[in-house]
Amino acid sequence: MKKILFFALLLAGGMGCAQAQNPEKKATVNTVANGAKAEKAAEIKFESMTHDYGTIKADEPAKCVFVFTNTGDAPLVIHQAIATCGCTVPTYSKDPVKPGEKGQIEVNYTGRAGSGRFMKGITVRSNAKTNPAIRLTVQGEVGN
Repeated sequence: MKKILFFALLLAGGMGCAQAQNPEKKATVNTVANGAKAEKAAEIKFESMTHDYGTIKADEPAKCVFVFTNTGDAPLVIHQAIATCGCTVPTYSKDPVKPGEKGQIEVNYTGRAGSGRFMKGITVRSNAKTNPAIRLTVQGEVGN
């Protein structure tokens, strides 16, 4: 008798869970899975991920520009660009980049005398769906 009561309660609980499913949510998942209407998203693609300054003079700023394109179908926003040290300073526009348009990140590097060869990283964080954090690199040599 206890076994029959246990299985009846188990069956009722299972049916209750099945009834609680949201059919609208299932339809949305199926629609996206079938490719009918996917959510819009921004994507970022850089023309180049590295820049070689070559040999630069000590204590004189050297500048380069990383150009990117929003290849997605929603506006792209750069949230942050952080360098690995204070000698490398990235600047960028806070304005959204529309789909198909280009944007840029300017990087200024100032090396000190005796620095020699250098390689610095810049981490760019954005609202890009596929790759929201990208690592750019600047390198070169500081001469006298």
